[in-house]
Amino acid sequence: MQSCELTVHMRTHTGEKPFSCKTCGKCFSVSGNLTVHMRTHTGEKPFSCKTCGKCFSISGHLTGHMRTHTGEKPFSCKTCGKCFSISGHLTGHMRTHTGEKPFSCKTCGKCFSISGHLTHHMRTHTGEKPFPCKTCGKCFMYSGDLTRHMRTHTGKKPFSCKTCGKCFRVSSSLTGHMRTHTGEKPYSCKTCGKCFMQSGDLTVHMRTHTGEKPFSCQTCGKCFMHSGDLTVHMRTHTGEKPFSCKTCGKC
Repeated sequence: MQSCELTVHMRTHTGEKPFSCKTCGKCFSVSGNLTVHMRTHTGEKPFSCKTCGKCFSISGHLTGHMRTHTGEKPFSCKTCGKCFSISGHLTGHMRTHTGEKPFSCKTCGKCFSISGHLTHHMRTHTGEKPFPCKTCGKCFMYSGDLTRHMRTHTGKKPFSCKTCGKCFRVSSSLTGHMRTHTGEKPYSCKTCGKCFMQSGDLTVHMRTHTGEKPFSCQTCGKCFMHSGDLTVHMRTHTGEKPFSCKTCGKC
């Protein structure tokens, strides 16, 4: 071991962190970690994918990203054989077998198997929404929600159906759409056995058994099973008649 390597190693024992960020004060034991951290402030992303152009602040993130193009998944679970492109994903997956949840919320005690899930959960307590839309200013708790929101501005629909070519903004919408081709109905009612393509359809159906009517009129208090029924009902109070005859104009 070189003397400089020993010096760095010793900090794991002493806890010394001599490299501090001049912007936020956070300290690091290795200068390289400070360099990477500074990019969270500058927004610098010096590592770019030659295939799709996406940029990253950390070289390791680019390495993991490249596997989304190559399909390489070099990290396999010894228990079930599932493979992963990133070692950290395997680590998190292994906890589904062991049940380990080492990350706990200091506010409510809820535990998580992945540290990132705890970070996201904490925002439900703090209300923090660190991802703002540069177009309209709307803020989001999660970066993925911002990514999906941005498509409402750009009109981008990156998920396309290989059967009919229809495109979607969100991958889950494509998943649901594919069932119109396959006929798959993975959501079944435990009461009567009826099956549905979408989980939301099952949720609505369950109300026929429970009698739940979660949509109430703020004017008269009448309740409805479906939000659309409440919308129609509200017109009896407002007098709104949004549908007009194109021939005579009657509404």
